[in-house]
Amino acid sequence: MDDPRASGACDAAAPRDFIRQRIAEDVAAGRNDGRVVTRFPPEPNGHLHIGHAKSVCLNFGVAEEFTGGRCFMRFDDTNPSRESMDYVKAILDDVHWLGFDWGDRLTHASDYFGQLYDYAESLIVNGKAYVDSLSADQIREYRGTLTEPGRDSPYRGRAADESLELFRRMRAGEFAEGEHVLRARIDMASPNVNMRDPVMYRILKQPHQMTGEAWCVYPMYDFAHCVSDALEGITHSLCTLEFEDHRPLYDWFLDNLDVPCHPQQIEFARLSLSHTVMSKRILNALVSEGHVSGWDDPRMPTLSGMRRRGYTPAAIRDFCARIGVGKSGNNVELALLESVLREHLDREAPRALAVLDPVKLIIDSYPEQDEEFFEAANHPADPAQGTRRVAFSRELWIERADFMEEPPRKFFRLSPGREVRLRFAYYVTCTHVDRDPHSGEIVAIHARHDPDSRGGGSADGRKVKGTLHWVSARHAIDAQVRLYETLFDVADPGAARHAAPLAQRLNARSLQVLHGCKLEAALAQAQPGARYQFERQGYFCADARDSRPGRPVFNRTVGLRDSWAKTAAKQD
Repeated sequence: MDDPRASGACDAAAPRDFIRQRIAEDVAAGRNDGRVVTRFPPEPNGHLHIGHAKSVCLNFGVAEEFTGGRCFMRFDDTNPSRESMDYVKAILDDVHWLGFDWGDRLTHASDYFGQLYDYAESLIVNGKAYVDSLSADQIREYRGTLTEPGRDSPYRGRAADESLELFRRMRAGEFAEGEHVLRARIDMASPNVNMRDPVMYRILKQPHQMTGEAWCVYPMYDFAHCVSDALEGITHSLCTLEFEDHRPLYDWFLDNLDVPCHPQQIEFARLSLSHTVMSKRILNALVSEGHVSGWDDPRMPTLSGMRRRGYTPAAIRDFCARIGVGKSGNNVELALLESVLREHLDREAPRALAVLDPVKLIIDSYPEQDEEFFEAANHPADPAQGTRRVAFSRELWIERADFMEEPPRKFFRLSPGREVRLRFAYYVTCTHVDRDPHSGEIVAIHARHDPDSRGGGSADGRKVKGTLHWVSARHAIDAQVRLYETLFDVADPGAARHAAPLAQRLNARSLQVLHGCKLEAALAQAQPGARYQFERQGYFCADARDSRPGRPVFNRTVGLRDSWAKTAAKQD
């Protein structure tokens, strides 16, 4: 089972950042009676992605680090047209998988719909809100621009009793969607567009996943979010920088309502990861347009996709700790995430032999009916993982790329007349090859072995530079292996200059499915989600959806550093 608290997880020992420093100052000064209460407030309109993981680690991490701290797991479920219980369940699974628990603090904005409605009525009564009958397009037109002030709606002067009656009739379902909205009466000339009489409520005649058909008016996010924070006693409302311009509105609502407390909103930079998009709109399009197999496609930056690909929760937490929390944008290279992942998998993943592009190696000098077994460590640095028996026979599978008839310099693998070491087994020397008479393709490589080199060393002390992995043809199992690359082959796929249709921005090499791969027999019973290092190949995970005992499907989580690939690239 994954242990997200393993070495490297973000915890109290992590370097302090400006948010933790500010909270520590508040606690030291006795503000909020020394309490620390945070919340993680996703909208249930999609799966969480790696950017959300940063917020999860921050909000739950801060609560863990301060004595008596608490973190609410709250769904800001104010838009039933895009939300579902499937998303709710997926988000809860992801947060648990990362290693966090909310105890009895699972809440929803919909839990407070009654109180939110009452607060809205109080603003109407106090002249701070009014029902507007402009259309959505007209409201946008009247709002103005960043350089031009807005204009008052002709309904801005509506009397409080008239607005209150209309609002109650909206609540009763007497009007069609878009016929009226409730707006806060603030300042149409404000330089901050968010303060230009923002919409608080709109009519949506759609059932809600939590409240059913009890409501046909729903609060807007900016209103519901701050009031929910106050009702839950949140002390520090941590959100990403795009909400910085919303903070005056957050404070205005709370200053004009009789709420239990006034949380402090603090903004931090969201995560931006190279070769990745984290826009829910684009991610949803990838799913709905069939470019990926679902939200948990291993190419997706969603936590469910990363989990299926083989990421560990500890590695993601460690990554979030390393990138830190700041005010400036986090433009992080994907290579850093993969490097952190390799560190974790290198410590934990048992080793196995797998040949992904097989070609037959026949050792003519080895008795045809014989077989033997070599004892192999499951992990070279962790004796506690034990050993396994690796079968050896006359016919083996090796990687097609491990043989060249006319090798370039610095190619230390198998070629005619060259001797190499077979991992755990013998020294072998290539003698000749068999070819398909029609295509000319090599169908088998022949070799002789040195019986005195059993275990990988020669009796006379001679050395060889190349070591090949292999799988006994007699004992091998067939498997499907999926090789993944980034969905986008440009570093900043969300940039305006890459605004071509989505299908044209995708990396055509993002998925390569290999059939007929040859694996050592022990992997036949690999459990879904089990991770391994395929020696000389990379780190792989048994697919949680498609893999079955005896019919394994493996996803490549991340590759190993390949010095030969770099050398070949330079020579090319």
